[in-house]
Amino acid sequence: MTSPATATRLYENGKVVAESFPCEDAQAQLDRHPGAVLWLDLLHPEPADLAAVAATFSLHPLAVEDALADHERPKLDRYPSHIFLNVYGVDIAADSAAGITKTELSVFVTDRALITVRKSASDTTRLVERWDANADLSEGNGVAFLLYGLLDVVVDGHYAATQRLDAAMDSVEDALLEEGGAPRPVRLHAMDLRKTIAALRRAIAPMPELVSQAMRADLKLVGEHLMPYYRDVEDHAKHTVDQVEHLRDRIEGLLQADLAEQGNVLNDVTRKLAAWAAIVAVPTAVTGYFGQNLPYPGYDRFWGWIFSTALIVLMSGGLYISLKRRGWL
Repeated sequence: MTSPATATRLYENGKVVAESFPCEDAQAQLDRHPGAVLWLDLLHPEPADLAAVAATFSLHPLAVEDALADHERPKLDRYPSHIFLNVYGVDIAADSAAGITKTELSVFVTDRALITVRKSASDTTRLVERWDANADLSEGNGVAFLLYGLLDVVVDGHYAATQRLDAAMDSVEDALLEEGGAPRPVRLHAMDLRKTIAALRRAIAPMPELVSQAMRADLKLVGEHLMPYYRDVEDHAKHTVDQVEHLRDRIEGLLQADLAEQGNVLNDVTRKLAAWAAIVAVPTAVTGYFGQNLPYPGYDRFWGWIFSTALIVLMSGGLYISLKRRGWL
């Protein structure tokens, strides 16, 4: 069986002592370095590959089942020999704020190993850079150091996504609030933003509670030295949730304002049409009451019928074009 691992790293005393080794050698590396902690990354592994890893690290079958399933909700579950988390990394392209990319990440936290199972391809560079930048935190903190770096990167990604959405909303706000209502493309873009915010909220909303659960004393995972760092991540997660709620309220307010403006325009158009209808109704009623069917030019000739028909078509067509240009049709 080929190694399903896409990345392996061993941290000891703030240094990387081994990396890029097959996952079959993971336990041997841990035995060789008693004070080290392991990161093992798997990209969309086959059930047999994950079963082999589960046997090595005594992973619970229910947690393994969740790691293989797609679209699991963000959560933290406790098992006898490990902790299982499911989180979502988020990325929004700077040139396409209405498009969101979510990466589902299942995480097993054992005494000495952090095993990540990615459901789709994603960039782990920021995660490695975060660990390397804070490698001194690994001393005496075990695998909690690795989990801190992962949660910090995930929450930072969430916050960056909300900032890009906020900037994207600025670009459509003026158009949505302009007199007469927003053009259709702008309105559709605003609807896309609302869908993106809803999808982002599902990934972000559970994160403060998830980080809080990771800090629980009965888990014996986060020590006193790392506790302030975890609290900082929790605070950032709460701030990000508040930002998402603000974005949701803001886009809903903008769409409601645009809808109200459309209603005002419709009322104005209806009032104008009703006024013209009233003006036309007066002569129509009078001539109809007195039966004033006056002869028109050529009424007793075939060309007269052609002339009157053409006049009706031209006037009706002109009225249609005029109303179409005004956006009434």
